[in-house]
Amino acid sequence: MQDDLVSIITPVYQAEKYLAHTIESVQAQDYKNWEMLLVDDCSPDQSAQIIKAYQAEDARIKYLKLDTNSGAAVARNRGLEVAQGRYIAFVDSDDYWTSDKLAKQLAFMKAEAYGFTYTNFAQVDEEGQVLKDRADLPQHLDYDGLLKNTAIACSTVMIDRHLVGDFRMPLVRKGQDTATWLMLMRERGCQAYLLDEVLNHYRQVPGSISSNRLGALKRTWHTYRVLEGLPLWKASYVFISYALNAIKRRI
Repeated sequence: MQDDLVSIITPVYQAEKYLAHTIESVQAQDYKNWEMLLVDDCSPDQSAQIIKAYQAEDARIKYLKLDTNSGAAVARNRGLEVAQGRYIAFVDSDDYWTSDKLAKQLAFMKAEAYGFTYTNFAQVDEEGQVLKDRADLPQHLDYDGLLKNTAIACSTVMIDRHLVGDFRMPLVRKGQDTATWLMLMRERGCQAYLLDEVLNHYRQVPGSISSNRLGALKRTWHTYRVLEGLPLWKASYVFISYALNAIKRRI
C-alpha cells in the first residue's frame, strides 16, 4: 500500500447521466494523491466510453470491467482487490464531492488516529438542487449504535487499511455497504467517527435502490436477521430504532 494514496472506488451501472460530474468532482479535489477505480458492471449505456475518455487524459483514473453483471458488492470488491492506497474511499456514480472532501477527511483521520470516518452530506435532486442541506447524524457509531441508526452514507466513508485491515464487502446485491460497516465493527472492534461537515452530495434519483424506502426497510431487516443473525427480539428492537432515526433524518 502507498501510505498517502487514497483509492476511490466507484461501481458503475447505467451511470452515463451523472458519471462525468462524479469524476470531475474527484478531479477537482484539493488533495491530489488519489486513484479512482471505476468498475464497469457490464453497463449497457455509454458509461465505459465516458470513463475511457477521462482515463486518456488523467492516469489516476482507472477503468475496470466485470465479466458479468454482478452487482455493486462484487464491483466494489474488484476495486478493493487492486487498490494501491492505504486509504479507501467510496463515491457512487451519481453522487459528487466538494473540492475539499479528501483533504479535510484525511487531516481529520490523521489528527485523531481514526481508522474509519464518515462525513455529513446534503441531499439533492436529479438536477443537483438541494432538497436538504445536511443530515442529523451521530458523532460516532459502534456496532450497537449502527444497528439502530444506519446513518453512514457510502459516498462519505474513508477507511485506513493500516488501522482497520484489508476487507471485502459481503456478497449481497443490496445493502452491502451497511453490512460491511457492521462486519468491521463486529469482527474488528471498529468505531466510525463523524466529520460533521457537508462534503458529499447524495443524489436522490427516482427508481434507484437508495430511493426505494420500502426496499430499504426490507433490506435492513434482512441484514439484521440473515447477515447479522440477530434474534427476533433484538432485530425488532433495533429495527424500530432504525426506522425512527430514518424518519427523523428526513424531517
